[in-house]
Amino acid sequence: MSMDASRLASAAAEAYATQAKPPLTEELVAKVRDALLAAIAETGAAGETGRIERLNAALDAFETDLDAVVGPRIASLDETSAAVTTRHRSEAGQPLRAFGGQ
Repeated sequence: MSMDASRLASAAAEAYATQAKPPLTEELVAKVRDALLAAIAETGAAGETGRIERLNAALDAFETDLDAVVGPRIASLDETSAAVTTRHRSEAGQPLRAFGGQ
């Protein structure tokens, strides 16, 4: 695994954790980081769009597995600077909330 992949996974995990509800423990942040690193390492989908889709699928799986947290999805990831922008998933213009309901 390259240092760049690790750096990108860490940046994406931190961006997610910053806005996740309820706040994530360090253990959960590490779990998200590992899931995102595995998604970056996957082959098959080329380009930034494919990578973002894999990262967001990993976040979906993390939330489904935990069934107690919601957070944003990755909108863009700059490989050079490791800058991450996120967007909230929403219904009726409001961010989703953990523990069900709007």
